[in-house]
Amino acid sequence: MNFYIGNPLQTRGAEQYVLQNGKGDGMHFLYVRNGLGLEAWISLDRCADLSRVSFKGDNMNFFSPCGYVAPQYYDDVGEGFLKSFTAGFMTTCGLAALGAPSVDNGEDLPLHGTIANTPSVLNGIEEDDEGLTIKATVTDARIFTRKLTLQRTYYFSYKENTIAFSDKVTNIGDTESPYMVLYHCNMGYPLLDETSTVVIPNNGITARTQNAADTINTALVMEKPQTAFVERCYFYDVKESGGLAHVGIFNDKINKGVMFEYDKKQLPYFTEWKMMGKTDYVLGLEPSNSPLESRSALRKRGELKQLKPLESGITSLKFIFTENKKVLTDL
Repeated sequence: MNFYIGNPLQTRGAEQYVLQNGKGDGMHFLYVRNGLGLEAWISLDRCADLSRVSFKGDNMNFFSPCGYVAPQYYDDVGEGFLKSFTAGFMTTCGLAALGAPSVDNGEDLPLHGTIANTPSVLNGIEEDDEGLTIKATVTDARIFTRKLTLQRTYYFSYKENTIAFSDKVTNIGDTESPYMVLYHCNMGYPLLDETSTVVIPNNGITARTQNAADTINTALVMEKPQTAFVERCYFYDVKESGGLAHVGIFNDKINKGVMFEYDKKQLPYFTEWKMMGKTDYVLGLEPSNSPLESRSALRKRGELKQLKPLESGITSLKFIFTENKKVLTDL
């Protein structure tokens, strides 16, 4: 019991907010503070994703030009995803498809799947002296086709500046279902600029396009915002230690950074999305359980991950916010 405060929200906790006006009108958010300088907005109407994160007053993520967009404006045709891609600190891609639009088994699949534009159900908030636990459920189901549920659990520590979450995806249908998930984590200014240090310890790197291949030697070198910059994607075999993989970014100007920690067995694939355009200035650090390819391409190669009826898949990720650069450079 802290006798210096009248209400716990004076220093930390979770509060619910509803946006007004524009395409974000009516969207529901949880605003979370841990009392140590970490603040986050969880978008309950968008898969309970991390919309915005700040650390001791500095923004950590990219926030796209479209801003907040409620699910009713989602365009599920082709690349319509980009019209409502708020980006934010983390956008979940999947659950039955990710990557480029495609047609698979007669189903039209949009860019990065539909889960990021699906509202969640807030199941509960639990708090003690150690931290805050938030639970939500998202359903990705249709009659005659897939029936997947995502149970997401966040843990915000009150002892350290970390956000950890775990996702359990269960096939509640009676037939096998594709299972693809990618965490599209989007670093932005002022964490990201041309002086940022990006650390991805790896056993190898490959480029997605010829443009990326031509610049593969500078994949981890950030640049100033440029006109007509063409995005570049690189695929990494991230090193692991004791089954855990670590990557991250640090900026000396603000003396802050973030490290990702995750189980490589759960998320064996990793993509760096480097986009140095003017206003479209973002670095994507993206672990996934599946290669960043269309579902139809993976099925043709026999590499499509599936869940059997009543089978579950679990993925988890921890974000460690730090003012100690050696946490990353010593990886």
